[in-house]
Amino acid sequence: MRPIQNLFSPARRYARDRKGAAAVEFALVLTLLIVPILNVMDFGLYAWDRIQVDNAAQIGAQAGRAACTYSFQPATINCPTLSTAVQTAVQSTSLGTRVTSTTAEHYVCYVAGLKIVADPPATPPTDCSSSGGSNTEKPGDYILVTTSYTYAPIFSAVSIASVLSTPITSISWIRIG
Repeated sequence: MRPIQNLFSPARRYARDRKGAAAVEFALVLTLLIVPILNVMDFGLYAWDRIQVDNAAQIGAQAGRAACTYSFQPATINCPTLSTAVQTAVQSTSLGTRVTSTTAEHYVCYVAGLKIVADPPATPPTDCSSSGGSNTEKPGDYILVTTSYTYAPIFSAVSIASVLSTPITSISWIRIG
């Protein structure tokens, strides 16, 4: 009977040994904590990129206004550098060439929000009465810059950021006349 006990004694010693138990428990808990940590990182990057897209739209609109001062009216006809100035400014953000932009010019009346009343080269209406405003207000000449960026989650297999809206799009208006 002695040889059988000798056969199982290493197994009994191994079962009673508690060395490394904390490491195993830590590894099990860490796998459960990794997923939320990766989600926080991805969501933070998404929020950062969304702020950068908003910033790029505002920078583009300001660059369009600087390129097309009041002497160029309407801007899309008399301002040959409008699209180039806007695109260069938009891509000067940290998103670089991954962000795209479109530029449009509109004659706009403000009646409970901006309302487009005509697009150049059409002659703007003489007042805003046709859009529900007063007949003393004149339409303004505005540049509309729309920026877009496609967000790709870093950890798409485990990230909830993969269900957030993409591409990220932002618009910015600025009056030039």
